[in-house]
Amino acid sequence: MKTVLFFALFSLCILNACSNRSKPSKLSMDNKENIDNHKLIIYQMMVRHFGNTNTTNKFYGSIEENGAGKFNDINAKALDELKKLGVTHLWFTGVIEHATMTDYSAYGIKMDDPDIVKGRAGSPYAIKDYYDVDPDLAVNVKKRMAEYKALITRTHKHGLKVIMDFVPNHVARTYNSDAKPAGVKDFGEGDDRTKAFSTLNDFYYIPGESFVVPEGTDAGGKNFKSPLKDLLFDENPAKATGNNVFAANPGLGDWSETIKLNYGIDYQNKEKKYLDPIPPVWVKMKDILVFWAQKDVDGFRCDMSEMVPVEFWNWVIPQIKKLHPNIIFIAEVYNPKLYKEYITVGKFDYLYDKVGLYDGLRKLIKNESEADVKDISFVANEESKDFSDHMLRFLENHDEERIASDGFAKDPAYALPAMIVSATLSGGPVMIYSGQEVGEPGRGNEGFGGEDNRTSIFDYWGVPEHQKWMNGGAFDGALLSEKQKQLRNFYANLFHVCTQSEAISQGQFYELKDQPGFNNRMYAYIRYTKNERVLIIANFDREKSLETTIQLPDLISKGLANNQFKLTDMLSGESSTIPSVKQGIHIKLAPVQAKMFRF
Repeated sequence: MKTVLFFALFSLCILNACSNRSKPSKLSMDNKENIDNHKLIIYQMMVRHFGNTNTTNKFYGSIEENGAGKFNDINAKALDELKKLGVTHLWFTGVIEHATMTDYSAYGIKMDDPDIVKGRAGSPYAIKDYYDVDPDLAVNVKKRMAEYKALITRTHKHGLKVIMDFVPNHVARTYNSDAKPAGVKDFGEGDDRTKAFSTLNDFYYIPGESFVVPEGTDAGGKNFKSPLKDLLFDENPAKATGNNVFAANPGLGDWSETIKLNYGIDYQNKEKKYLDPIPPVWVKMKDILVFWAQKDVDGFRCDMSEMVPVEFWNWVIPQIKKLHPNIIFIAEVYNPKLYKEYITVGKFDYLYDKVGLYDGLRKLIKNESEADVKDISFVANEESKDFSDHMLRFLENHDEERIASDGFAKDPAYALPAMIVSATLSGGPVMIYSGQEVGEPGRGNEGFGGEDNRTSIFDYWGVPEHQKWMNGGAFDGALLSEKQKQLRNFYANLFHVCTQSEAISQGQFYELKDQPGFNNRMYAYIRYTKNERVLIIANFDREKSLETTIQLPDLISKGLANNQFKLTDMLSGESSTIPSVKQGIHIKLAPVQAKMFRF
């Protein structure tokens, strides 16, 4: 896709007269001080995967067999190359210590029961100790926190910022903090376990019933041996499960390895709220956020934020920002009806745009029969028009299928128009997942993760196409195919264009409706400021080319010198001159192609 920027001054009264364009909303303007004044390009990486050079990839392999990346693997060379890619923020996923089948008892870390751990490595969202980092990620386990702090410092020295997970909704069933500061009580200490719900309890209980290990549990596979592997787990009374299962016998498909935290909502009594006085969990979570913020992280990606009451976020985020004014908070929220509330009341800087733009673009990428660019238009003009700059867009993350997988697009080139739309529809952040830029297909039966078109977050694994770019730690891409190198260059060009373009990072939005020759898989819009204008045109159709002439609206065409203008393809750098504004812009797009033009 290619972007079109426009250099011209035009009157504010003309802007206000235009009906199918969006200007920054009062919400966006009021919250402007809460977000960076540039385009955020976020690169998510599972630290366990990123630096792993081991190519064994054995089914249910151990850390010794399949390996694991370390904090130290994200070295100066790796950071240099990520900076060259155009990213601004690195989301280090899986940093906080979580439950695992790997035995670290020699280091004073209590062994987890494998019957309530998913995968040999374990889920990074089954937190075992909020005050510690995952020992898998350390070269020297005893100095694991120092290695993480060194990574933060190293990242900052390379002009990049650090985002890490905050998991507020649930903890591992084996939660046990051995690194907590003096005076801090573990979750559940002092709970009245005879009560299903109490305003003073950290957990929810099922009195009189013991926890039942889910049917189908095969902890670590048939070759994994452990004296604790007996399909039993001593939890009496049973605690409610992380995805709001208030029963002693959650299914394997539930978040059965986790326990739901109590923020003062009695879910079994019409979700009645008890928020005054402040519930104990609120204070404990604030202290945890302060603990990590003091280590100079630049932001938190907050897991399943909508499962935590918005009142908590309204209470805690301003307190953290008072201490660290530039820190950002990103919410994982999947209910569009809650989007605005979690920005205005919850005080989040950014929200996931999964149920909205991602879902609509996915249909177009997969060439599904119901795919229609109306989904894009709805997001831009209705669903998030008042807070578009607060929406984080993506096509991959650890939860979603890989674009190049057999279950998604197969060919990563099919997603390039969607990637351009994701990156340019608003001034909000865009995110990619490590390996996306080289077309990682997520193939292989890793263990608990299975053959599901994803790179497993539960298992020790190497990421084959990413490893080609990594090239044994050289991070030079020497092993990539020519097609992969071109794909990575596309992402780099796109990201650099987005961060350098005023129109993309700050401009208003104008949808070009009812264009000649367009069908329901073709879409065009303009992003503009008084200094710059960019035209984005996307053809998602896999069969039909698009050849049309875009007639510029008066809003855009006024002020173009001598009634002619220069048109520059922003991704290739090629330029041409349009002799007359009235002539319009002649566009030719092949199937599954998009372009961005500056003029």
